[in-house]
Amino acid sequence: MRELFDYQLVFYKHVLIIFSLVQDTDLSQYMERHPGGLNHHNVRLYMFQLLRGLSYCHRRRVLHRDVKPQNLLISSHGELKLADFGLARAKSVPSHTYSHEVVTLWYRPPDVLLGSTEYSTSLDMWGVGCIFVEMLCGVPTFPGVRDTHDQLDKIFKVVGTPTEESWSGVSRLPGLRSHVSRWGTSPARALGAAFPRLRDAGRDAERLAAALLQPDPSRRLPALRALHHAYFASLPPRLRDLPDEVSIFTVEGVCLHPETRHATIK
Repeated sequence: MRELFDYQLVFYKHVLIIFSLVQDTDLSQYMERHPGGLNHHNVRLYMFQLLRGLSYCHRRRVLHRDVKPQNLLISSHGELKLADFGLARAKSVPSHTYSHEVVTLWYRPPDVLLGSTEYSTSLDMWGVGCIFVEMLCGVPTFPGVRDTHDQLDKIFKVVGTPTEESWSGVSRLPGLRSHVSRWGTSPARALGAAFPRLRDAGRDAERLAAALLQPDPSRRLPALRALHHAYFASLPPRLRDLPDEVSIFTVEGVCLHPETRHATIK
């Protein structure tokens, strides 16, 4: 079964199982070369391609489970592809069988950090939100430095410590009580206040980030719906009707803009 779904996925434009020699870089290296945040137009195109690839996977009940900049390959033409499906699973979703150690710490959602092993495609979407903010701001969104509790503290200082009122069932997760007893609680902040360059990208960008960075996984925006978010309204409507195997760069007028160097926000 594992080999079968890998074989089926390899043919999709924004999914790559085997690393291709034609890929120039990954998103992590690309951001290092352009510190301080990427061109807003380019971020929109990269996000659209990322969501397109994940939507393809999720419609086939495949979770990537390790969405991070190092696993997003970028060609010289600007095509973005999902890579490294070493943690991916083709299962009925939602699932009840996964370890909570499946996503690199900075891109791991709070439900998984709190010990939940019952998650679905929402697992990947938290990572998408983190990458979105990182591309715009030029710094990691939630850069935990020590352990799970430190990572949760970074997250909750922005999105707020969850309660039963804001996230039904969160009190049953094994890690919440110990985290609150050790670190206390934090109120939620507007994402634009926490990340000024996100606010500079416009209200639709801030709203998309907020929809992706929902602590409650049941409220996290799915990939297919995200493709129709107002943030992408400036892109040609035809992009949403392209066959899965066709690159967005085949559409007239769709191209990357030159990156400009900014000073990295501290």
